[in-house]
Amino acid sequence: MTDSTSIADVADERPIKPALLRGWRRRCPNCGSGPLLQGYLKVRDTCPNCEQELHHHRADDGPAYLTILIVGHLMVPLIMFVFETFRPEPLVLATIFTVVCVAMSLYLLPRLKGIVVSYQWAKRMHGFGD
Repeated sequence: MTDSTSIADVADERPIKPALLRGWRRRCPNCGSGPLLQGYLKVRDTCPNCEQELHHHRADDGPAYLTILIVGHLMVPLIMFVFETFRPEPLVLATIFTVVCVAMSLYLLPRLKGIVVSYQWAKRMHGFGD
């Protein structure tokens, strides 16, 4: 503990790893029990379980960028491998990988939004510090 870190700050730390895991599960970063999202992507104003205010988040386009980054980095090498190895018809290749890319994106987007909101909560960003 350094001179600039007080005992109250250490006692009130928010560990990042459990918060990120709770965000991945789309649960409240504070208690881990209440749902973080209302619907598909709408973040609740408060947690129904622990009353943690969640409206401070500023996820904006971050989860979408992360989703594109992950899906793109996974699918492009796979598409190249399948095309070079099996030489399927272009329409078959495009149809199959379009469905897979959309499915992966729909799966990852709310989970990555949960991670971004939980990260902001753990780091006390955008009003979560109060």
